[in-house]
Amino acid sequence: MHAKYDVLGIGNAIMDVIAPVDDKVLKTLEITKGSMTLADETRAMTIHNAFRKGSSQMIEAAGGSGANTIAGIAALGVSAAFIGKVAADDMGKKFTAALTDIGVKTATRPLKKGVATARSLIAVTPDGERSMTTFLGANIAFGVNDIDERIVRDSAIIYMEGYLFDTNDQKAAFIKAAEIAKAAGRQVALTLSDSFCVDRHRASFQHLVDNYVDILFANNDELLSLYELGDLGASLQRVWKTGTTACVTRSEKGSVIIEDGNVHEIAALPVSKVVDTTGAGDQYAAGVLAGRAMGLSWRDAGHLGSLTAAEVITHYGPRPETPIHELAEGGAERL
Repeated sequence: MHAKYDVLGIGNAIMDVIAPVDDKVLKTLEITKGSMTLADETRAMTIHNAFRKGSSQMIEAAGGSGANTIAGIAALGVSAAFIGKVAADDMGKKFTAALTDIGVKTATRPLKKGVATARSLIAVTPDGERSMTTFLGANIAFGVNDIDERIVRDSAIIYMEGYLFDTNDQKAAFIKAAEIAKAAGRQVALTLSDSFCVDRHRASFQHLVDNYVDILFANNDELLSLYELGDLGASLQRVWKTGTTACVTRSEKGSVIIEDGNVHEIAALPVSKVVDTTGAGDQYAAGVLAGRAMGLSWRDAGHLGSLTAAEVITHYGPRPETPIHELAEGGAERL
């Protein structure tokens, strides 16, 4: 059956609030420099309001790992959709509009009563250091009722974000989406997101990979943690026993893709200056999934992933700024 959408992302709906501030603001707000901490709604709103008052260059932009990947896929001209959870507030409207404006079909059911839309409050000091305070907000209410069966059936690949795989309701939502996709003959992709996520939910992730996942994205440490093995080769073989294609990033060493028993080593593209590595893994996944949607081989899709990852680390922010098609047509040396 023809797919209406090439890739459907299921993940956290988070607004990034980026504010250039001086160090005294961090001290006043008791933010530990260079850290990433979770906050409740009261503290998040206090910091957000302080950013509004203390920074003339504050930026509010839609974020979240899975949403960043979907934005990257849309930037490559591939049809995409997204399912997440926002609140019925101004930040929720901004998040939805940001994806809609770039051509992404959104299926976010606003939370009308409860906590506010999630936000990651990022203080950037003059030395370039980023200090993050994250409020998960409405995402914690994400569950099985948020899975739109029609959109899942209409999507060739379902891409699920490991950061959202936390509560029992969220896990149940992932299983529901995977089962709908499998019944419709679609593929299921998963990103492990972070070693911390794997350590917390190892058995559940293994169950998901062993029984539902067709394409797994992970970095080297995340994959080793998933199976508690000390060797990448052994970990890749463990994944392949389930028939799952694994795409494993290795920073400056590039990536490895194992599919149908074949191992492809993909080189990283050199860049003149690494500015910000935020979003490199997200955009690698965007390049690979978009490449597959375009009909590229796994090796060529991996090279496109290297290109999209290289572009995003040359500037601040987790989403592409340079039209990737221009780079793919021979301008990669400008990175």
